[in-house]
This record gives sequence, structure tokens and C-alpha cells, in this order.
Amino acid sequence: MREDSELEKLMLDLESDWVERKESLPKDKDKIYQAICAFMNDMPAHGHSGVLFIGVDDRGEPTELPITDELLTTMAQMRSDGSLQPIPDLEVQPRTLQGCRVAVMEVHPVSHPPARYRGQTWIRVGPTRALASIDQERRLTEKRVSAAQTFDQQPCLRSSIGDLHLSPFREEYLARVVSPEVLIENNRTVQQQLASLRFFDLLRCVPTYAGLLVFGLDPLNFLPGAYVQVVRYGGASVSDDVVDQKQITGNLATQLRILDEYLPLLIQEPQKQTSSFRQQAVPNYPRLALRELTWNALLHRDYQSTAPTRITIFTDRIEIQSPGGLSDSVTPANFGTASAYRNPVIAEAMKGLGYAERFGTGVLRARAALERNGNPLPEFSFDNAYVLVTIRAHV
Repeated sequence: MREDSELEKLMLDLESDWVERKESLPKDKDKIYQAICAFMNDMPAHGHSGVLFIGVDDRGEPTELPITDELLTTMAQMRSDGSLQPIPDLEVQPRTLQGCRVAVMEVHPVSHPPARYRGQTWIRVGPTRALASIDQERRLTEKRVSAAQTFDQQPCLRSSIGDLHLSPFREEYLARVVSPEVLIENNRTVQQQLASLRFFDLLRCVPTYAGLLVFGLDPLNFLPGAYVQVVRYGGASVSDDVVDQKQITGNLATQLRILDEYLPLLIQEPQKQTSSFRQQAVPNYPRLALRELTWNALLHRDYQSTAPTRITIFTDRIEIQSPGGLSDSVTPANFGTASAYRNPVIAEAMKGLGYAERFGTGVLRARAALERNGNPLPEFSFDNAYVLVTIRAHV
């Protein structure tokens, strides 16, 4: 984050298009989210972060607002509640400027704009923020194309729009991720709508890999490892008899729906008989942990691999293996808390589909659920070719 001297100059620069000031953090945080979104898009192409001051009035003077831990936590949590897509890279700190404590949020530009808040693209126009016009959004998209793309954003040149199931995209998904006002005013073609959400490449007129994975009729035609292999053994070893096996295929929405129906079947909830009443015993696995760790495996896996996501069920444990090692800045030490994504478009889509309440918290939520249920904590193994999590049953 910038030095205090530079922040004090920015605080007083009333004409800057990369500074915003608020006397306090309002209950309705829409304008704060809009400001973050605008800084993420960096429409003026400054190439550096924007700064949001809380506890500073429109004249650039501190308001002596109490800067509490609760205020700072609330500001920091705005990055990961799913309202902003993609997840913003921001820092929140208390600083003493002009002799008063203020809260400072520094927001870094995204490498693949446009960023959106509840489906709307916000930009800076001089010292104020505004909704981007169609032409301005096109310019932001061109900036994204020129930047390096993750695999899920890349076009699948062998495919066509006919390989996508468009009804759920138009009738369900758009309503979840794009505001009603935008939809009412939207005269775009379905290709343009898909492209605005990174599911389609307008330059080459083909779906991206994310588009095929999320809305494809049959992603296996293009990604041979894009399925889930489930094997259930009758004992605690692979040398025991196989009692059940299945291959879950289809796009991610289909796979997640099938897994949502299948995972509860693995949970046993026996009852204990006492002398006066029947007392419910704890299940062998908490459903939340199974769901979060399975979703996590599908979200973070390497879809260029020909290996499937594997779920292996033994009598004493469940193993979930996700193809591909750790990505980007994730290490064994920060796994579960780092927010780097191998597949950022798929991450946004899972949030839009309702399969994630918050970004980057799946492993933490699973740990907490296992601990509450009395299970051992999940065990993680890391390899260049896979990430393996072992969930042991409650005894």
C-alpha cells in the first residue's frame, strides 16, 4: 500500500479519477461496491490501483470516524461475497493521515476486464463513477483479449455455438448474474451476451472452454477428462470388492446436480437406543463437508488433463482426487485460504449457479463442518499431477 505522504496528497486531490471518499461506511454499500468495480476496470488505463477513503469528507478532510476492527473486517469481506466478479485484489488498512485515523482501501485493476458488480459494469468518469456504455464495455473487453488468458477463457476452435445449451443460459443464468435493468435494456445477441460473461469468443466466433464446461451439450467431445469417476469399495482397501461405480458426465451444472443427489446417499445416520428414549447419533460424514470439498475439486482442477475427477469411497474414508497440482500462488502452507483460481470464469459461474455462497471459503467451511461433527480434519496430499483430500468417517 502507498506511503502516508502519498495518501495524504490523494486525499486532498478532489479532481482525481482514482480516488473516492466516504464520511462513513453506509448500511447500503452499493456505492462502495460500485467504486471498487470502477477501480477494478481502470477505464482511464492508469495501470495502478485506486484508493477509497472511509472517514474522509468530500473536501478531503478527516471526519474523526471511529475506525474499528468491525469496520475494517466489513470492508475486507466485500471482496469475497460474490457481488463483485471477478474477485477483486484489494487491501484494507487503518492509517493515520493529517493526524486522524481513517480506513484506506486500495483496489488493484483486474487483468481481464470488464469487472462487474451485480452484472453491471462501473467505470470512473473524472472524479465520479458511472455505468459503462456499450462502446466503453467493448473497449474493456478488448483490453481483456490483449491480456494473458487462463485456460477456461481461451476459445475452443473446434467448437461452435451449436455445442452450447442456450436455454438455461438465457432463461436462468442471465437472471442470476445480470441486473433486471440491464436485461430490460439489453438488445445484444446471445453471442454478445455469452461473450460479456466470457463464455464466447466474438473474434473467432466460438465458445470458450468455460462456456463448454458450464453450458456445453457434451464437454467430453472437447475435454476428455471433464467427468467424475465414482468407485465404491466394500472395505477399506482397493483390493476389496467394488460394490458400486458410476461415471458422471455432462456440463458442470449437470455434474453438480447429480453429485448433490448422490452425496447424501453416502451419509449414514444411525440411532442409539437408550433406556428411555431414542437419541439421534451423529452421521458418519457431514453433508456440507462432502459438498464443499467435491465442488472445490471440480472448480480448481486442471481441465487440460485427460484424467477425471475421482471420488473413491471406502468403508472408513472418502478420497477426492482433483487433476492438476496447486496453481498460481497457492502453496501447501496457504491452501484453503489463498484465493488464486486456475479457472476464474468457472469460479464466477459456480457462484452464479448457486453452488458457492462466498469465494475462497470452501475448504475452511468443510474443516469447520467436520470438526463440529466430530470427524478428523481433512488430510491433503499435493503432487504435480493432482491434489488429493481424504475425509475420514466419524467413528
